[in-house]
Amino acid sequence: MSDLPYRLNVGAALFNATGQVFVGRRADMPPGMDHVWQMPQGGIDEGENERDAVFRELAEEIGTANADIIGQHPDLLSYDLPPELVGKAFGGRYRGQRQRWFALKYKGTDADIKLDAHKPAEFIAWRWANLNELPNLAVDFKRPIYATLARDFARFAGPA
Repeated sequence: MSDLPYRLNVGAALFNATGQVFVGRRADMPPGMDHVWQMPQGGIDEGENERDAVFRELAEEIGTANADIIGQHPDLLSYDLPPELVGKAFGGRYRGQRQRWFALKYKGTDADIKLDAHKPAEFIAWRWANLNELPNLAVDFKRPIYATLARDFARFAGPA
């Protein structure tokens, strides 16, 4: 596994006017399973910069990129896939992801969010969550990153 590279990726902590963040329930997880919520994230296309990638990912995954970047994490945050997913996830080419996380202020309305804007849909449901809930919503191997974001992005979680 250590021979495989990390996939470069961006993530979006999208804050609403009350300081909550967008989380989506992953479409590829079995019904009834807990800890399957995540924030929008995705790979960086060849020749694409991180800022363009985060807006593209928002548009693809939630149907709108009506947001402003209000901050970014100073470090690239990485996670390794669990052994049972190595060789399966990401076409078997990566050991995990190395992510640049952005904090964004959402400027749209709930009605603007369209999970089926891009096929296949990444999420089957969504909601606004308190930032400190993130680690308990995510799959085990993403929890350390979500704990870091809950701590380091806390300054963005207040009402606008």
